[in-house]
This record gives sequence, structure tokens and C-alpha cells, in this order.
Amino acid sequence: MSKTFHVAIVGATGAVGLEIMQVLERRNFPISKLTLLASSRSLGRSLSFGDQKIVVRELNDSAFLGVDFALFSANGKISQKYAPIAREAGAIVIDNSSAFRMDLQVPLVIPEINGADAKQHQGIIANPNCTTAITLMGLYPLHCAFGVKRIFASSYQAVSGSGAQAIQELEQQVRSIGKGESVEKQVYPHQIAFNVLPHVDAFLDSGYTKEEMKMQNEGRRIMHLPQFRASVTCVRVPVYRAHSIAVSAEFEKSVSLDVARSVLMRAPGIKLVDDTVSNLYPLPLNVEGKDACEVGRLRLDCALDNGLAFWICGDQLLKGAALNAVQIAELLAH
Repeated sequence: MSKTFHVAIVGATGAVGLEIMQVLERRNFPISKLTLLASSRSLGRSLSFGDQKIVVRELNDSAFLGVDFALFSANGKISQKYAPIAREAGAIVIDNSSAFRMDLQVPLVIPEINGADAKQHQGIIANPNCTTAITLMGLYPLHCAFGVKRIFASSYQAVSGSGAQAIQELEQQVRSIGKGESVEKQVYPHQIAFNVLPHVDAFLDSGYTKEEMKMQNEGRRIMHLPQFRASVTCVRVPVYRAHSIAVSAEFEKSVSLDVARSVLMRAPGIKLVDDTVSNLYPLPLNVEGKDACEVGRLRLDCALDNGLAFWICGDQLLKGAALNAVQIAELLAH
């Protein structure tokens, strides 16, 4: 009989938590018991998993008894408090927050890139930032072929990355504008409907935002490239779900488009969509709900030596969060 596992989801009623449940079910992860944990606001709520109805329990110090995998999809403060408690109870923690990403004792893992790092865990494994994960899915196969030095990138990030309230804000603003009414702003400092905001996360003294620096800092760890550099502008766009990134990458070796296409066609978790004659290229609408990231608009970069420009789209709730976490658990379950 194959082994089964007791899995707990922390933040089970949030967008990523709900997505984790669906991914676990869809991929037939070997579960003996599923425990759903959330704040007291969600206490007693029941969620469907397969043919079961599972009642949400309150997150507390004793919630991880007998748990094999604890998948965290709450905020960093929750992770910092409860991840060590879960680890002490014997669970392997896979954390979606930013709490442990730069902790050198905690592997930061994208299974298709550095899955072997997960095996070196000390009870906690970190999931990367969603934009970093999607970008590196396209960049890493090219790095293996040509040796990446640096990238210049702009992200086009969906409002769902800010949570359910941001989706509601976009919907309400579109309706208000359609009726000629004034727009209300709560989640974002400016109107997001029919607009783009070059502002994701808090600004640093350098002028970059925290989100923008994650690409370089996390990319160095995941690709084992301490000299990797990334100059990024992160932009929030009025799209409900799925992030897009325009990347200009400079490599050590000369770049061949044929080799680049061949490499990407063979890369796990990637679909090449690159037929401009037929107007085929990755679109956020087309990757919504899909596991694979799509890459296209491949062209030799006219402003960089050994440069390649590309466009990549991915569902940030899946490869950027829930799917990546479940894939890490799968690595360790086998």
C-alpha cells in the first residue's frame, strides 16, 4: 500500500488556500487526512474536498499534531509565528509568504529549477514570489543554454495578487465609471480601472520597491547565481488573474533563436506560444487556470550584446503559489 499523508492548509479560506485544495485534489496527492486552518473569522465554515465536507478549524499552537505537510498561505507574521510550531510538531512546512525566502537555512524552491534543494530542508521550505517564479520558469532554461548575466524586466501584475478586496475594487470601479459615478479607492492609492500603477509593494530608499528587488534576490538563490542582476519595474494592471512579464536578458554566450525555441519547447512547465504571423503569443486570459506558463515574442534584443527579449504569462495563484507548493510536497512524498 502506498504511503498517505496528513496535510494541513494554513489560510485555507483565502484565495491561495482554496487553490491549494483544488490542486491537491486534481493531482491526486496521497492524503489520509486534510486539516483546514484559518483565523477565528472563518471558524466553523465548511469547504468541499472531493466528496467530503471539511470544517475549518482555528489556527493555534496545537493544530499541527500528527500533520506531515503544513502548507502555509497566510501572511508573513502568521508564518513566522506558526511555521516553527508546525516544524516542532513534526510537520514539513511549505510557506508561501516572504517570511523565510532569504533565510539561508531555508531552501527557496521551484521544483523544475532547483528541486534538489528541497531535500536539504530543516523542516521549512519557502515558495518564491509569484512574479519571480513565473519569470524564472522561462529564464532558467535559457540560462542553461546561454548563461544569464542580467535582465531588465517589467511586470504586468493582476489585481488578484493583492487579494479578493482588490478584485472587488476593480469590479466596483468599472461599474461606477460605466454609470458616470465617482470612483472609490481603498486597496490602491489610485484608480486601477482603465489605469496602470507602477507601484507594487513598499518603496525602498533606492527607489525600487520590495517586489522589484525580489526578482534579483530570490533569483540568485533559486538559480545558484550570486552575481545575477535584475532591474525590474513592477506594474499593477486591471487584469483579474495571471501575471505577465516582459524580459530583456543578456547572456554570456551568443544567442540563437532556434536554440532558444528548442530549449523552451523541451522545458518542463513551459508552453511556447510564438507565432506572430497568426497573432499567437501568451495572454493572461489564456493562462488563467492553467499549470503551464506560456512564453513567446522571442526576438534577439537589439539593445544588448548576446541579448534575447521574451514575454511570459503565468497564473500567479497556480505556478506562482499553490501549484508550486504542492509540487514541492510531491517531491518530498516520493
